[in-house]
Amino acid sequence: MNWMIFEGLLSGVNKYSTAFGRIWLSLVFIFRVLVYLVTAELVWSDDHKDFNCNTRQPGCSNVCYDEFFPVSHVRLWALQLILVTCPSLLVVMHVAYRKAREKRHREATGEGGGHLHLDPGKKRGGLWWTYVCSLVLKASIDATFLYVFHLFYPRYTLPRVVKCHADPCGNVVDCFISKPSEKNIFTLFMVVTAAICILLNLVELAYLVGKRCLECLAARRAQAAWTGRHPHGKQEDLLSGDLICLDSDAHPPLVPAPP
Repeated sequence: MNWMIFEGLLSGVNKYSTAFGRIWLSLVFIFRVLVYLVTAELVWSDDHKDFNCNTRQPGCSNVCYDEFFPVSHVRLWALQLILVTCPSLLVVMHVAYRKAREKRHREATGEGGGHLHLDPGKKRGGLWWTYVCSLVLKASIDATFLYVFHLFYPRYTLPRVVKCHADPCGNVVDCFISKPSEKNIFTLFMVVTAAICILLNLVELAYLVGKRCLECLAARRAQAAWTGRHPHGKQEDLLSGDLICLDSDAHPPLVPAPP
């Protein structure tokens, strides 16, 4: 599989991400994708061939392998990496939609017709919600896969010997996993990096929400100070301040302009 396609698609996300988002993207590609490509696939390449059971019963080794490895680690990691990078593409698609809409608006109204978005890549209005939803989705996907790994492989570790008594095995047989220590090291490494990515997503989410709350609070204080001096425009100004905080591409005005 050519992972460079995903790198090319997500390279534009850096332009619209915060510092935490850039760290997350670097962590995904350096410590997850590259480790997966360089080492993980090679470590698990012989897991079925070297899965030996102390019996010559035909089909017993295959059944025991399927019972203990319902889904291979590398396939779960590949699916996890694909799904966890997809929400970032929503941000790129939303920015592309804004740019196309801005282009059509300028073609229809000319240079003097104003702008729908002064900066299409700025996280304001709908793009802010898209970015926040992408963070929630990324953290949820990583957490879901960590839970699935825990269900299949408790404590994320592989034992050296497993007991199997599934048909067509005549009785309980011992089966031996190939290179369990090496596989445990890489499994724990991938689990730790996924947990760090979840933490980065939550920190970035808290940063964005906290920043927006502070901006809305500053706008409300400025509106309250202005309406204290101009009581006749109080209701309309408060309403406009709410709209600025909730769905505007411009920064909330700290000092409102006179009517």
